[in-house]
Amino acid sequence: MGTFPAAFARLALVLLALLPLGACATGPALEDRGRVTAAPGDSRHLTIGSAGFTESDLLAQLYARLLGDAGYRTSILTVANRELYEPALESGRIDVVPEYAATFADWLNAKTHGTDARPVGSPDLGATMKALRALATPRGLTVLTPGRAVDQNAFAVSAAYARRHRLKTLGDLGERKLPVRLAAGDECVRRPYCAPGLRKVYGIHITGIDPEGVGTTQAKRAVQQGRDQMVLTTTTDATLDSFGLVLLADDKRLQNADHVVPVVNRARAGGARVAKALDRLGEVLTTADLAVMNRQVDSARRLPADVARAYLEDKGLTG
Repeated sequence: MGTFPAAFARLALVLLALLPLGACATGPALEDRGRVTAAPGDSRHLTIGSAGFTESDLLAQLYARLLGDAGYRTSILTVANRELYEPALESGRIDVVPEYAATFADWLNAKTHGTDARPVGSPDLGATMKALRALATPRGLTVLTPGRAVDQNAFAVSAAYARRHRLKTLGDLGERKLPVRLAAGDECVRRPYCAPGLRKVYGIHITGIDPEGVGTTQAKRAVQQGRDQMVLTTTTDATLDSFGLVLLADDKRLQNADHVVPVVNRARAGGARVAKALDRLGEVLTTADLAVMNRQVDSARRLPADVARAYLEDKGLTG
């Protein structure tokens, strides 16, 4: 998730402008919202959106191959952030996007009710999906079945530190009452799922935030070298081993249910065939699988299309 360079955003605007004109870029007008209850469409050509980071590229490639096997012609369009690709999804310029349940629910909630709206994403997947679908449906979007894979905030320490203090979970860290300097982004100071949550939910003694970013090389190196004790990263981080880091389990469920979930434009891709094709992936793909594929792209420099093809063949999901 995260932010992307302005150049990508400008390029995405140009690409979107070149696509065929459809509905308003912000989705159905209020007077037209009733049409979302019409029968779902089944376009023969589907455009799959990617947000331009490794994991999103991989998911888009996985979706494209599965939908191709189901008889669709597919293309992939990289659009650098939600501010651009979500309106394109509403308008039908993009038909399918891999999303993250809680993050997308909160994003749509802020778009619908304002940035001060109370978040609707939670650690409870069922409640999160209910809120997400309620927000997506009036915009002409259908949220398919969430998969097993989860990409959510996670916290890692050095393996040596974990062994020394007998740590396996964030709860263990809170019980030890150790002073912890956390390598993370600036926003960690105020976000409820970062420093405030670690203090409130786990009782972890956060002494300060080292503003090295989320899961960056600099942040991981700071923990590896002992300048910081813990780093904010994600559950699908592919490089922890190379820095000698291990994740601490979120045993009290501080983080929201950010399960990977396909979101489609109902009028163009809301039919049963699309759901059936993508559900096959969701039933198989795990968080660990995503981490391995991320590593193959980021560390081994393999192409996302090649990694996606090999994964689907290995799992018997494609010929």
